[in-house]
Amino acid sequence: MRVFPAVPSIEGLTAVVTGGSRGLGLLMARQLQRRGCDVVLLARNEVELGRAVDKLRQAGGDGSVRGVACDVRNREAVRDRFDEIAGDNGRLDIAIANAGIIQVGPADALGIEGFHDAMDSIFNGALNTAFAALPYLRNSPAGGRLALIGSVGGLLAVPHLLPYSCAKSAVAALAEGLQAEEAPHDVTITGVHPGLMRTGSHLHAHFGGDRRREYAWFQVLAGAPILSMNAERAAACIVSALQRRRPRVVLTPAAKLGAIAHGVAPVTTTRLTSALGRMLPRGGDGEMAEGFRIEAEDQPPAHKLRRMLGVLNERAADQFNQRGATHGTN
Repeated sequence: MRVFPAVPSIEGLTAVVTGGSRGLGLLMARQLQRRGCDVVLLARNEVELGRAVDKLRQAGGDGSVRGVACDVRNREAVRDRFDEIAGDNGRLDIAIANAGIIQVGPADALGIEGFHDAMDSIFNGALNTAFAALPYLRNSPAGGRLALIGSVGGLLAVPHLLPYSCAKSAVAALAEGLQAEEAPHDVTITGVHPGLMRTGSHLHAHFGGDRRREYAWFQVLAGAPILSMNAERAAACIVSALQRRRPRVVLTPAAKLGAIAHGVAPVTTTRLTSALGRMLPRGGDGEMAEGFRIEAEDQPPAHKLRRMLGVLNERAADQFNQRGATHGTN
């Protein structure tokens, strides 16, 4: 009989989750709290943070939870918040860089500014979080753990998600490089690359070009049972990988297949994504809008069918604090 090593306990450790007020960030925080961590949520919106903290406290868990307002794009603010958290808790053992945005549409509709926004929020947010956390993680008695949330879109470029793919690709490189450099300090870096997850994030993604049609395909695919993953299960897998000190995790069968295919046959994979690109919407007035604003507009009759197809994602939006927020994507 094969004997598997015991999973190291993380009970009593201090953990920080950026973008922790809703969606995947909220669910990872719940997993950490259930496993006995004292959890600090970082996010920009104080109202969202308050709701998130209330949800976690009502759910119960062995660890404490509190929220701290912080914009991860601001390097000095991130450093100051981490200094305060480590000082208040007496330690910092786990950090998860999850904050970011999603922009959907043709590259020319999103524009160069869209790429800068994605890099600033996703990559710079992860970079600022890593550099603020690492000095404390190196001193953790339990051995520090840092997770950088990337995406399968960072392992192969996805049409109409190019700013997101570029920024997540940079996060993937950062995770691999830091894992190599931090090994002498006994700090583990886990690069996380999920595929589609049912988090309700379509309501806070930004859509350009023919924004109604872009919203339509993204809404359906993000909630498709076969293509997308239950977000609670994804959060449990990520925290378990962090707990086991795994350097890399790719979630969903579709994401694993896409990553392998791109590595083995990049030309064929590029041709397939090019074919997909031809099927996606073109044109539009160039105005960007968030999903919840598009949802509130007058919708064509097919909208009811889309909502039925994406019913699991709509339920996720209700459960994971995605309703009633004003900006950003977790």
